[in-house]
Amino acid sequence: MQQEIPDEATIVTYLHREDASARIALGWIIDLHSKRLYTTIRRWVKTHEDTNDVIQEVFLKIWKNRHQFQGNSALFSWIYRISYNEAMQFLKKEQRHYSVDLDAPLVEFQHSSLHFGKITPDEISTWLMEAVETLPEKQRFIFEHKYFDDLKYEEIALLTGGTVGGLKANYFHAVKKIEEYLKTKLNH
Repeated sequence: MQQEIPDEATIVTYLHREDASARIALGWIIDLHSKRLYTTIRRWVKTHEDTNDVIQEVFLKIWKNRHQFQGNSALFSWIYRISYNEAMQFLKKEQRHYSVDLDAPLVEFQHSSLHFGKITPDEISTWLMEAVETLPEKQRFIFEHKYFDDLKYEEIALLTGGTVGGLKANYFHAVKKIEEYLKTKLNH
């Protein structure tokens, strides 16, 4: 029988202890967040194996730095920052460029051009990811978290330190640039 996972405050309390309770808290964190972390990190690194390597490093960092979390943000925001830093460190070390691996199409786009009906969902997904790659880093970061992770602007603000208004403006500009990129591809 699996134990029910407690609320975040309880997890943090257990995590800060110096006994077996800290390991239990880490187990709860893994149960709660590993699937979401996998999905997020997989977009940054190319392969399943690399994703698993980064996730292992993330959980090791969480364990080693568990006393540094003070509760000034949501636990997942702290974990996310660790994940992002570990993924970027991994990519730098591997001298790889930021990449995205998609298993399923992200958008379906209807258009009345000569291409209508001839373009596959995979092509559209590839074009979308190409468009995302063209965005300035800040816009890309905001777009990815809003569009792919479905984070609220308030959650993204905690990650970036930006304002909700600024994030909305950046997201709006990112969407416009992506739309233009897709229109260009469709009309080419």
